[in-house]
Amino acid sequence: MANQSVIKLSDGNLMPQLGLGVWQVSDDEATRAVGTALDLGYRHIDTAAIYKNEDGVGKALAETSVAREELFITTKLWNTDQLYAQKALETSLKKLQLDYVDLYLIHWPEPQQGNFVEAWKQLLKLKEQGLAKSVGVCNFHIPHLQQLKDETGVFPVVNQVELHPLLQQRQLHAWDATHHIATESWSPLAQGGEGVFDQPTIIKLAEKYGKTAAQIVIRWHLDSGLIVIPKSVTPKRIKENFEVFDFKLQREELADIAKLDIGKRLGPDPEKGLNL
Repeated sequence: MANQSVIKLSDGNLMPQLGLGVWQVSDDEATRAVGTALDLGYRHIDTAAIYKNEDGVGKALAETSVAREELFITTKLWNTDQLYAQKALETSLKKLQLDYVDLYLIHWPEPQQGNFVEAWKQLLKLKEQGLAKSVGVCNFHIPHLQQLKDETGVFPVVNQVELHPLLQQRQLHAWDATHHIATESWSPLAQGGEGVFDQPTIIKLAEKYGKTAAQIVIRWHLDSGLIVIPKSVTPKRIKENFEVFDFKLQREELADIAKLDIGKRLGPDPEKGLNL
């Protein structure tokens, strides 16, 4: 598993392409899942203030023998804290038992609030202070990204968005790539694979490569140049999700999976805001 792939971000930092997500995971579950993942070779962990499990993640990080410089830890700024990024990150760091995070993200643009540009300015200052090695955003559409550039001169290095075979966001992914923004996929298996794992295309590829449907979909993300953070608290599944570095999909197979795109969004629409 030493051959796991990394993405070089536009600021020069390296980010493991495959990580563990801990959305909807309790503190205790997060401690166990992160500990298992690190033992298996994962080095990239993705959490958020709103997940309310940073304490659990922090406990696992404190207990691991993996050197800090080998880890890549992401957390996120919640919507109600967009004007208070410094305090929010300091709170997250205390819970995570870290001096810095490798990536700090604005969780949602919340365009109705009108604060995301100010939040971005604060994240840039946090990067200057060394509290975050890299800064980026989640769930930003092209106009939101362009507004950040227009008003600050700086694009995010990462845009984490809902992305899976049923919602491939190819226009956004291409735009991100053109502007040197890495695209990261949340809900990469379409929330447990519903409507994806039973697709004949996925089943056929799983049989061909001797892999599970989940492994095929994760490999599709990797081969598409995406960063991917599948979530699991089950040791067997965490292990399975990481065993994807011994094969690659062919170009025509990627094209076959591209045909599964029906624009099916499972999470909130970033344009509408969460009103939370």
